[in-house]
This record gives sequence, structure tokens and C-alpha cells, in this order.
Amino acid sequence: MDYLLIIIVAFGAAMLTFFSGFGLGTILLPVFTVFFPVEIAIALTAIVHLANNLFKFGLLSKMVNYSVVIRFGVPAAIAAFLGAYTLNILSSTESIIEYKLFGQSLQTSLIRIIIAILLFIFAVVEINKRLKKLQFSRNLLPLGGLLSGFFGGLSGHQGALRSMFLLRAGLEKEAFIATGIAAAILIDLSRLTVYGTSFFVDKINSIGDSKYYLFVLVAILSAFMGSLIGRQLLKKVTMRIVQLSVGILIMVFSLIFGTGII
Repeated sequence: MDYLLIIIVAFGAAMLTFFSGFGLGTILLPVFTVFFPVEIAIALTAIVHLANNLFKFGLLSKMVNYSVVIRFGVPAAIAAFLGAYTLNILSSTESIIEYKLFGQSLQTSLIRIIIAILLFIFAVVEINKRLKKLQFSRNLLPLGGLLSGFFGGLSGHQGALRSMFLLRAGLEKEAFIATGIAAAILIDLSRLTVYGTSFFVDKINSIGDSKYYLFVLVAILSAFMGSLIGRQLLKKVTMRIVQLSVGILIMVFSLIFGTGII
């Protein structure tokens, strides 16, 4: 049953993110937190995210706008390193917050609350029509990269901010998707260098090796299939429907995750 959940979520999220430019990490992370500590879940999600982005890059590499990647992706990669380092500090000083809700004893933590708030904010940005109409000059692409990269390293949620800025960079739909993928790869590589040399290595021994490898493998293969189907449906799907669906799901997950229900 655990693996079926991973298959469904990774497949569906990968298909959605092909259209919207975000969604895989945002949706997959809460599921991984059910089975792993939050900092390990972020690292595992990053591995799946990177593998899927490399796969998608192979499908759309000819459509990448590399000038935008340099202006957006390089600052994003630097900021992702800082965000991941911040996560490392927060996870090492994590304190448990216990409380009661409707007579049930629950517990959460500072890092969970921070990530839940970020999730909720990004969801509001994606489904609010007024915020979606915000216009950014190309001169602000480096700032967008810094913000997207930092939050990508801190919580794994880089896509919403990345899409906000790249959507306003004057790119065609295919170029927008391909360029976002290239920028996301830089962010993933940067944050994984921190994850791999800090809490990920220290805590991986506490997780059953077979479960760890199987979960990641199943998620990656399912994401590949979702991306392949997303590539076929690219010209048939309305962006607004995707944004609303993902945004609502993010809101629900953020409330459940932040309160410690899961």
C-alpha cells in the first residue's frame, strides 16, 4: 500500500509539473514525510526531483533559453546552497511542540511549521488571479533566482516562485517549461551537495536500506512515466486548471503537515 501511494503521487505530480513548471517536489514531499524524518524527506524528494528534471531535459533540451538560465539559474544555485545550509541548522536544533486538538495529542516542530507556511503562501500565489497578473521585468530575473533557489534549498519548494518569474520573461510555452527545467537542475545539484554532506549521510543509517532504495526507485520510475504522458498532453491542457488543482492540494497538505496530523 505504501508503494502504491508513492506510485500514484509521483506519477500524477510529474504529469502536473510538466504543464505548470512546479508540483512534483511540492506534492511528493508531504508523502515522504509520512515515512521519513522531514529533513530526510526533503533530501529524498530532491533526488527524485533531479532525476525527473534530467529526464525531462532530455525531452526538451532544444527549447531551452540559455540566456535566461544564466540570469536566473546561477543566482538560484548559489541561494539553494544557502537555503540547504539553513535547513541543516534548523534540523540540528529542532524542538518538538506538543499540543492538543479536539482531545487528540499532537506534536509538530519549528521546521514543520516553517515549511507548512511556505507551502501555503506558494499555493495562494498560484491560485490568486491578481497575484498571477503581477509583471516582473527581466532585470528582476536574478532576484527571482535568489528567492526560488533559497526556498528550494530550505524546503524543497522552488517551482512556484520560479514559474512566477519565468512566466513573465516573454518565453513561449515550450521554452518556459524547458528553461524552468534547466534552472531547476542547477538548484537541485546545489542543494544536494549540502544534503549529501550533512544530515543525509548522518541519518541515512537509521533508515532501512531496502525501503530507502525502493521508495526512491519507485518514485523516480513513476515520475518518468508521468512526464512522458505530460509531454504527450502538453498542447491539450489548460494551465489554469493545473494551477488551481495543485494550489488547493498544497493548501490542504500544508495545514495537515504543519499541525502534525501526518
